[in-house]
Amino acid sequence: MALLTVLEQLPDGLLEQPAHELHQFLSGPTLIHLSGRQTRPLFVSVLLHGNETTGWEAIRQYLLTHQQQTLPRSLSLFIGNVSAAREHKRVLEGQPDYNRVWSAHSSEEGQMMTEILRQMREKQVFASLDIHNNTGKNPHYACINRKEHNFFQLAHLFSRTVVYFIKPDTVQSMAFSKLCPAVTVECGQPEQKHGVEHAVNYIQGVMQLELFDNKALHPEDFDLYHTMAIIKVPETVGISFNAQKPEDITFAADIDSLNFTALEAGTRLADIHSENSNLLAIDEQGQDVADRYFSYDNGEIRTRIPLMPSMLTTKEEIIRQDCLCYMMEKIEI
Repeated sequence: MALLTVLEQLPDGLLEQPAHELHQFLSGPTLIHLSGRQTRPLFVSVLLHGNETTGWEAIRQYLLTHQQQTLPRSLSLFIGNVSAAREHKRVLEGQPDYNRVWSAHSSEEGQMMTEILRQMREKQVFASLDIHNNTGKNPHYACINRKEHNFFQLAHLFSRTVVYFIKPDTVQSMAFSKLCPAVTVECGQPEQKHGVEHAVNYIQGVMQLELFDNKALHPEDFDLYHTMAIIKVPETVGISFNAQKPEDITFAADIDSLNFTALEAGTRLADIHSENSNLLAIDEQGQDVADRYFSYDNGEIRTRIPLMPSMLTTKEEIIRQDCLCYMMEKIEI
């Protein structure tokens, strides 16, 4: 696998480098297997998006504090999009999204992820953590793809706010959920120090976990949400977050403050300034169900039903590369 480098030890000086300097020590995506007292490894992936640096900052801090010690558990660390990290970008032009190629993707990057999964299956991976950041204002939360006890336990170690989703189904956590308990953890925005601290403490806790127990988890232990739809803006529709410079759809400058807020039916989301300025809402079956969620009357986009958004962002580049947000409903365990 030409794209992937596999190492059995950390390169000298690697842990001293910020994410944008890793390219000087790594030729590209790198999987590093480190041995520990418990042989079944924890898998940790960082920098699947090159501008989401909290995962790298957290794992390097954790490893720096354990340099002179045997790790409590073996660790397999995947450092993802090094070239995008160099440019402080989520993904470079022409690259696929490193968190959308984990399931039978024909690209070289997809073949690389298949090889990583093969190696981790062979090593009988214990659990998987994929560490990310948000661009908008969000609480720290964990995402799971299976409603099973070990997944809940792994998520609850990070946060009482847990999101269950099955689309998109080409993400890292979905692929690893077939091998072991797997979570994606969202650590706020990358420049926030407390996000790194939270991630370091989480890694430490999971590394010290000998096994998953059968201790009952109760509905009051969680705020559990189900992602119903991915909200996208069509490529042909212009967007703005500045009322003084309106576009086809103009959102409020602070629309990301609505994340994890219960929106009543009739909540105004945006102004529209041209015809055919509709949003897309892709459900778990791949259908556009935007008419179920949004109305377009009197030059405004409003919610038709009660909704709760997550990952709302005001950064157009992220909206074009990924989505505007997700819409969720609260559910019981």
